[in-house]
Amino acid sequence: MGPFILRRLFFLIFVLFGVSVLIFGILMSFSPERRAAAYITTPQQAKDLPRLVRTYGLDDPFYIQYGRWVGEVAAGNLGWSLVAAQPVWTAFWMYFPVTLELNLYAAPLIIWFGIWLGTRSAIHRDDWFDHLSRVFAIIGWSLPTFLFALVLLMVFYGYFRMFPPGIIGDETALYIMNHPESFSRYTGMVTVDGILNGNWRVALDGLRHLVLPVTTQVIVVVALLMRVMRSGMIEELSKDYVITARAKGADDRTVHLRHARKNALIPVVTVAGQLVAFSMEGSIAVEVVFNRQGMGWWLAESATQLDMPVLMGMCLFMGLVFVITNLVIDILYAAIDPRIRLV
Repeated sequence: MGPFILRRLFFLIFVLFGVSVLIFGILMSFSPERRAAAYITTPQQAKDLPRLVRTYGLDDPFYIQYGRWVGEVAAGNLGWSLVAAQPVWTAFWMYFPVTLELNLYAAPLIIWFGIWLGTRSAIHRDDWFDHLSRVFAIIGWSLPTFLFALVLLMVFYGYFRMFPPGIIGDETALYIMNHPESFSRYTGMVTVDGILNGNWRVALDGLRHLVLPVTTQVIVVVALLMRVMRSGMIEELSKDYVITARAKGADDRTVHLRHARKNALIPVVTVAGQLVAFSMEGSIAVEVVFNRQGMGWWLAESATQLDMPVLMGMCLFMGLVFVITNLVIDILYAAIDPRIRLV
């Protein structure tokens, strides 16, 4: 397994190279003056764009500019973010924990509910539970995320005054600001930092603000995973080894959970891994509607303002995430099915 992992990590270099060339090529379609806007950090610099073009060599040939950019990225300089008004690398570590915290709670629920619902739906095929779960899947998958998020926000916060938007309440934010000596930001995730500091007031307030975003993420995304699990289970339950196991006297629990479900997990692992990878980019609809300024919010704002350094940095980040995710998926394949060998 070691050589396999090293080989896949080596291929990561070529993946990131291809992604960077593609994105940089798109960036070069903009005029030098437009690209110079990415280097503006003060109002005075905006008055002399030609000087910025000459300073940063934005009118040089493609290969020279690309080599210069790669060197800057290797040194940890991803450019300046107009949206965050600070370097991209610094802003990334400000927004990333917000998205990571959301997925820390949503991803396990999505995987657990998806596998459980799909398994139960396949076992009770064509009865009331199966029909109900399929209706849920169709509604959850077809309903626009932003619409479902708005409905939850209007009902629970607008009417019941529960589960407010944002990351943390104003009172809790003031408490943290006024007591820096008793509250350390270890991870940037409110609930985790609250637990690590032993401050349950902060942790519970962070959880209160996470309820609606996590609920939206789970209901919308779990539908796909449930459908894949159901299809896989139905296919496995019709195979000869299941019939043989029943003929040998195996009970339903053994047949369903130890044999059929384990074999049906292969496609589920693939889909779950891709969903987790996509979610690390941030759910734009969820973060915008619930005013959680994470990666999705940052990406949406950067796209509308053509904040090119951010967009290029996010593309490189997603390339890295997908390569690592696919590596983990391949390792899980071998763990689930011993017949699969990593070569």
